[in-house]
Amino acid sequence: MNRLLKLLPIQFPIIQAGMVYVSGGKLAAASAEAGILGVIGAGSMKPEVLDQQIKKALTLTSHPERLAVNVPLLYEKTSEQIEVALRNGIKIFITSAGSPKTWTKILKEKGCVVMHVTSSPELAAKCEDAGVDAVIAEGFEAGGHNGRDEITTMVLIPQVVVAVKIPVIAAGGIGDGKGIAAALALGASGVQLGTRYLATQESSAHPAFKKLIVEAKSDATMLMMKKIVPVRLVKNPFFEEVKKLEDQNATKEELEALLGKGRARAGMLNGDLVSGELEAGQIAALVKDLPTVSELTQRLLQEYEIAVSTLPKKL
Repeated sequence: MNRLLKLLPIQFPIIQAGMVYVSGGKLAAASAEAGILGVIGAGSMKPEVLDQQIKKALTLTSHPERLAVNVPLLYEKTSEQIEVALRNGIKIFITSAGSPKTWTKILKEKGCVVMHVTSSPELAAKCEDAGVDAVIAEGFEAGGHNGRDEITTMVLIPQVVVAVKIPVIAAGGIGDGKGIAAALALGASGVQLGTRYLATQESSAHPAFKKLIVEAKSDATMLMMKKIVPVRLVKNPFFEEVKKLEDQNATKEELEALLGKGRARAGMLNGDLVSGELEAGQIAALVKDLPTVSELTQRLLQEYEIAVSTLPKKL
């Protein structure tokens, strides 16, 4: 049996990624109903908003055991977010952007499953030492915040699989069933998809942002702001401002001043495609429609079966 299916109460080894301003209760609930892990992205939520979104998800799914919360550990209200999730019965946590040692032991003592996002085999080994149940190895193709070393998914996954004994979930650059087949061939026990689930009917992304993803070309995104926190951005006028500053060797302080506050919300949730920060992965170029989560999940499974069945038995 697939190792991820032993660990998580899901039908298929697929995780819908937790994304800021995109993955609220509606998306997570639809994912849970589709048989995969539905993740609420707490990174953009105050504790009271997270509470509302978890409660919303619980009313929309008959499978609350398939709900998880992604908690970036760099936020000042992390402890409150975790308390809210626990109070609402969440038993699966994905932590990121911080040390896995901070919360793993506490959450495990409360009977929770803990997975941590990592971008290198060395960090994956530290996650295992910290006691996490699985690692999500995220390649440089992924949208949003990213590893500084720019290790691609195809190179990263085999190294992480060798570095740890716990299940490895592949993330970054996976947008169809062929990508899932490739990830499993590299040794992953499952996959996490972000941008592809961003472009669904149930995602909370603004319609204008979804349309931009559907129309994206192969060069639509680029990793930027490595002096602050590396983030893969969709190319828009705000991106051009960032690139201009970086080309001029701007300081960290100058980049922080340009970024300011609220740009991600303005872009991804409110649809400001000019001055908003728009985060998406390189697979945006593969996205051509806006299906429901159920339709997309079934399509991914069918594409996977076709991909596996058409591989040559011998080279």
